[in-house]
Amino acid sequence: MALNGLLDIELSVPAPTELAAFWERRGLRRTDDGVLGTADREVQLRIAEGTHRHLSALHMSCETEQDLADIAGRIGAMGVRSTIGGTTLRCIDPVFKHRVVIDVGAPHPLSPAQERAYNGPGEQVRANTRAEAVVESEPRPPRRLGHFVLGTPHLAEANAFFFDGLGFKVSDQILNGVATFGRIESDHHNLLLQPASTSYLNHYAFEVDDVDAIGKAGTAVVAERPGASVVGVGRHNLGSNIFWYLSDPAGTFFEFYSDMDQIVDDDVWERDHLRRDWEGSDGPAGFSVWGPKEPPPEFFNPLDLDVIGAAREDLGWD
Repeated sequence: MALNGLLDIELSVPAPTELAAFWERRGLRRTDDGVLGTADREVQLRIAEGTHRHLSALHMSCETEQDLADIAGRIGAMGVRSTIGGTTLRCIDPVFKHRVVIDVGAPHPLSPAQERAYNGPGEQVRANTRAEAVVESEPRPPRRLGHFVLGTPHLAEANAFFFDGLGFKVSDQILNGVATFGRIESDHHNLLLQPASTSYLNHYAFEVDDVDAIGKAGTAVVAERPGASVVGVGRHNLGSNIFWYLSDPAGTFFEFYSDMDQIVDDDVWERDHLRRDWEGSDGPAGFSVWGPKEPPPEFFNPLDLDVIGAAREDLGWD
């Protein structure tokens, strides 16, 4: 695939300092004002000031300079203007209006998660010692930004831009393409496009080591911000990842997740695993295999959608 990495995103919010401090307390490392990263990737989240909460920039990577030219040609045929300077392409998303930056390169590799000893039936791997999750002093920090989810009433245009233009690959769809999971890495999805009353960022997601890391990190958020839990913990059907969705101080949902499906052979996935449209409103196993079977109404319709819609209209984005 031409695109090969989700590098970082920028969030614009009315109170950027508060949001940055929140993520520092979660274990992200600040490398500059409004720039936060992880141990392996020093830039994962940029935070800027804005009139309303929204995704303001999307930064990805691709394999070659020819890929930049190919992307420019495809989105240009859609009427989206772009510029290429050196090994960087820049354009504006025609639906969501965030900046898109694509650099030739690849994400920095992740160091492997520390192997943990688990006892199972007939298998005593950890003996005469407590589980590491019990004795560790702090929740383990996020490892990387893994995906983001966008909602819009302009699904045809958004799908055309991301999939036909930028080159995301379809992993799964539900309800005849009403919601589409797409990937540019081996993760089952780096992107989900879904319907909404206005164009907005539904959530962004950080991968953590395992279910214990999800539980401890999420619990720390709820202890600090009662009412921050949105839905979780559970294991999704599509993507198979374990999840917990919470809300950040700006009101944007975010997800801690682990153990997502990895697609390393497109032909095998297409032949054996991909169902381009899952039957039923939520797929055969619903929202989750275990855990909450239905998210609350505000998961798909956040309470501030009218505010976001009005702000977009004021800016001439809708």
